[in-house]
Amino acid sequence: MTIPREGRILPLAPGTFRALRHRNFLLYWSGQFVSLIGTWMQSVAQGWLVFRLSNSAFQLGLVGFCAFSPMLVFTLLGGVLADRVDRKRALLWTQSLSMVQAGILTYLTATGSVRVWHVALLALLLGTVNAFDVPIRQSFLFDLVGREDLQNGIALNSMAFNSARLVGPAVAGLILAEFGETACFLLNAVSYLAVLVGLALIRVGEKASEPNEKSWAVGIREGIAYAWRTPRVRTILLLVAVSSVFGMSYSILMPAIARDVLGGGQRTLGFLMGAAGAGAVLGALSIAGRRSTRHSGAIVAVAMTVFGASLLAFSLSRRFWLSAAILVVIGAAMIVQMATSNAFLQLVAPPALRGRVVSLYALMFLGMAPFGSLLAGSLAKLWGTPAAVRLGGAVCLAAALAFAFRAPRPGAARAATFPDKAS
Repeated sequence: MTIPREGRILPLAPGTFRALRHRNFLLYWSGQFVSLIGTWMQSVAQGWLVFRLSNSAFQLGLVGFCAFSPMLVFTLLGGVLADRVDRKRALLWTQSLSMVQAGILTYLTATGSVRVWHVALLALLLGTVNAFDVPIRQSFLFDLVGREDLQNGIALNSMAFNSARLVGPAVAGLILAEFGETACFLLNAVSYLAVLVGLALIRVGEKASEPNEKSWAVGIREGIAYAWRTPRVRTILLLVAVSSVFGMSYSILMPAIARDVLGGGQRTLGFLMGAAGAGAVLGALSIAGRRSTRHSGAIVAVAMTVFGASLLAFSLSRRFWLSAAILVVIGAAMIVQMATSNAFLQLVAPPALRGRVVSLYALMFLGMAPFGSLLAGSLAKLWGTPAAVRLGGAVCLAAALAFAFRAPRPGAARAATFPDKAS
């Protein structure tokens, strides 16, 4: 297949994959997919390394806290930055710094000098980079596909993320068993070359930096004020936060579940993570086929209900294949909720505030995760890993049922407080 110099390529397929008609998005999506496989490999290997060094579920939660806590501090600054600077150039910087972090982790592990505090510190570094990278990267999708294909682009981006989540952990489990953590970290560092090359080939009009007439604090307040006075935006963001704190943290405990609950090892961990990734791919494909944001609130409510109920079932399972099957459902429900919420928020947001609205989504999704990690690790230490997962599922289920009675009305994305007239 040839890629023309500009504009769009010939349609690859109607409907589900329509965003791939955009040359820039195809380049970005391809590079991200390769890089994300490495990212998931590092995530699995890092969790196993921490658990091997510490033999502590609490330490897993603590490292998870370090990985996500910078989102709480810096992601709103990242949103302001996304609205002010050239996003392509900013992404080249953030992805390069992420590659350096993976390289340092590779060196420490290869020399045998790695300690849990090294991993925690490097997780903190990567989390800081991601705090700026995520809002810039998410709002950059609008630059690549425009309003018409934004929801499809978000869904396909989620599909790439979760396809990598399917492949990366499975490969990581095999590599961990044969070569150890160092090989996983090294492959992740090399994988960043794919996304850097893709970004270099993308041609979009450069965005000039905005005059700094307003302070960063004022810029952040504008984004928060818009979200707070727009009820449907506020409600969606709160639901994302609940899922992040009480639901998503199950993945932090996966090494303990694989070994202590299911009696497995590295391969078990890899396949369990892969099962959740397979479900997420199915969920992303289901969202990619939708052409409107009508009934977004109802979709979020149903997806979160299934997510919470599945977590409850997962906490009761003691058989590998049953647990893997439930994780497929968990992955699908999670991505349907998050992709629908992301698309809804970006289509509602006025152009001047899109980066900041995305940063609020990232804050609720990733910035709240440190508290979920610490909570899950602490509960697992006190009551056991299954009980920690069970509590998270119960809270998500209760929140979903409460939300179902006040979901955003159909077509809400087209009835935004600030219409997107420029799109």
